[in-house]
Amino acid sequence: MEKVDKLDKQILNIISKNARIPFKDVAETCGVSRAAIHQRVQRMIDLSVIVGSGYNINPKVLGYNTCTYIGIKLERGSMYKDVVPELEKIPEVVECHFTTGPYTMLIKLYARDNEHLMELLNTQIQEIHGVTSTETLISLRQSVKREIPIENVSE
Repeated sequence: MEKVDKLDKQILNIISKNARIPFKDVAETCGVSRAAIHQRVQRMIDLSVIVGSGYNINPKVLGYNTCTYIGIKLERGSMYKDVVPELEKIPEVVECHFTTGPYTMLIKLYARDNEHLMELLNTQIQEIHGVTSTETLISLRQSVKREIPIENVSE
């Protein structure tokens, strides 16, 4: 991967705080042309420095009031590759990680309420071939959500 330089980091720092900021404003702040910003951003997309884009949706507005993290233990860690496609079929699952520690996998999901959560656990997640046990942690409140820090270190 090509190196991310000081200007790239400055651009990332700005757009990570407000993805909808016009490139002309980013260019003004960085002291370069709008075309330069556009080229830099496109290059960082092409290099997978910037991955994805879009809007953050508030799950509660859509009726998903329960945010949970579920630790999943599998019969064998190698079953991960077979379990992931099954979890992808469950729309409420928004993240899935292959982990170290007491669980083979950690997933994040949103449920409408505790009854919906129990239905997801009992009739879908725990029925997946290879899942031996689950442990559910309910998030009471999200206190911090942000992107990784962009260092403003000289190159």
